[in-house]
Amino acid sequence: MNQRLTLTARLTLLYSVVSMAVLCGLGALVTLANQAHFVDLDRDYLADKAALVRQVVGSSNDLGELSRRLAELMQSHTGLTVRLEQAQRTLYGAVAETFPAELAPSPGSLQPTDWAWDGTLLRGAAVTLPAPLFLGGDSAPALRLLLAMDTHHHTHFMEELQRSLLIYLVVAALLSGVLAWWAARRGLAPLRDMRERARRVTAHQLDERMPVASVPVEMAELAAELNTMLERLQRDFQRLSEFSSDLAHELRTPISNLLTQTQVTLAQQREAPAYRDTLASNAEEFQRLGRMVSDMLLLAKTEHGLALPHREPIRLREEVQALFDFYDAVADDKGICLVLEGDATVTGDKLMLRRAISNLLSNAIRHAPAQSRVAVRLSQTRGEPSLCVENAGPTIAPEHLPRLFDRFYRVDKSRTQLGAEGTGLGLAITQAIMAAHGGLVSVDSSNQRTCFCLRFPVH
Repeated sequence: MNQRLTLTARLTLLYSVVSMAVLCGLGALVTLANQAHFVDLDRDYLADKAALVRQVVGSSNDLGELSRRLAELMQSHTGLTVRLEQAQRTLYGAVAETFPAELAPSPGSLQPTDWAWDGTLLRGAAVTLPAPLFLGGDSAPALRLLLAMDTHHHTHFMEELQRSLLIYLVVAALLSGVLAWWAARRGLAPLRDMRERARRVTAHQLDERMPVASVPVEMAELAAELNTMLERLQRDFQRLSEFSSDLAHELRTPISNLLTQTQVTLAQQREAPAYRDTLASNAEEFQRLGRMVSDMLLLAKTEHGLALPHREPIRLREEVQALFDFYDAVADDKGICLVLEGDATVTGDKLMLRRAISNLLSNAIRHAPAQSRVAVRLSQTRGEPSLCVENAGPTIAPEHLPRLFDRFYRVDKSRTQLGAEGTGLGLAITQAIMAAHGGLVSVDSSNQRTCFCLRFPVH
């Protein structure tokens, strides 16, 4: 199995490759520039010597004088080879094999040509000269001057230059690799710090956060997103822990009642009516457990995106009036007057919305003092339907308001104000139903009055 390279190794390798490419390009540029410079120098040198030979040819009176003066010229120019010919006749200079057969005078400026002869690298050119008077003048064929110079000193210089550049390239590549590793490791230090912090995050230590101000700008956004994720995890884990504790507490009471009643009943022989009373009491506890399990299943579905079973237009006034008829007896027992104001129409699932409204209405009747009233107000402002349930009663402290919709959360921790049918899930279910309908539920409590509002989206 191939082991993947670390990010430090990748950055080091990439930086080294880029540095090598840049240095190789620079070395090639220097080499080509020097070669072009030597070509220009040799072109000027050959052109200067061609002009000197032209002057010697023009000022000579005969062939003997010409040969003698050219020989003197060659003695003072080491490494220069000259051949002068006229119509395949050698007038002076080296053998014809020294120069390539394809070497010919070029029109315009002199263009040097490179070749090798007898193990020597030469650079030369051909020039056409007018024939002097003693060789026939203008009526005779023109002279062909061939010049060549030894480029050994150029070659030696270029070899030394290339060797120096190669050594520099190797040293620079090694140095750039070391510097790249140091820079990459130093630059990725905040990432290693984030890794160590993430390693310390456990189920018992979720308060660890990534550094944002001390990391580079490119990593600050990642650190902020990780912090947001950790905050969500910490919040959800805390809610889950509280939910588990509350669930155990809620289940312990009915199970303890069932077990106690059953043990007491079985402790001695009893009449049939006593057994029936025990079974009836147990049935009530089982019904409470069944409702709690159903509510928990509904809330679990909402966490994974609850789909509405049926969508239909619903007139809220009719639904509230039907619930008034259902709770009328309970309200009369406490002397509570149920008031309905306004009208509104929404689109959604009728059974789910009736349950959400029922939860708010039952809570309002349960917590409203005797001889008071519970008002349900319907409105449709700018096409946005809303339903508000208001009741008199003790003002809920502001620190409790955000948590009223948590599962099993109760303002009264002693739970003495709740009836036997309360499970602490009603408001959580109401919030889940409104979320499934794309709406919101809010609460406001002040001046000895509490108001819950359901706000639906515009359809």
